[in-house]
Amino acid sequence: MAKQVSRRTAADNEYLHKDFHGALSAGIEYLHQRYGAQAVRDYLGEFAAAYYAPLTAALRLEGLVAIRDHLAHMYQLESGKIQLTCSDDELLLEVEACPAVAHMRRHGYPVARLFSETTRAVYEAICRGTPFKVQVLAYDESSGGSVVRFYRSPQ
Repeated sequence: MAKQVSRRTAADNEYLHKDFHGALSAGIEYLHQRYGAQAVRDYLGEFAAAYYAPLTAALRLEGLVAIRDHLAHMYQLESGKIQLTCSDDELLLEVEACPAVAHMRRHGYPVARLFSETTRAVYEAICRGTPFKVQVLAYDESSGGSVVRFYRSPQ
């Protein structure tokens, strides 16, 4: 029998990491129970600052188009329904329902009480050190739907 060799790389696979969100939710709940809400915010902020450093650099250089393109790509991969409205000075992100929250609810995973901090703290960390700020204008705890405004900070 002839030997068959199959060669694949990670890029050959469909992007999928939805169960990551359940693990993240469990980690957030653990931190919250053991160390308090500020520990959750600190952890998410520190993680996001390191992980999204290239996005922060692009935001500094390219402006809001960098985060607009990032969000469009990520929500497309996650099959999330969003609307983006962008100008040089403001980006409005409207999320119908968070794909992570929808996945966790569909599969019976508990959603951490502070899961909303994955929106607020992460976007704040991405904007840190740039001319932009972020406001979470609305967040629905049951669906993760949100309205987020990124804007150029007044000088």
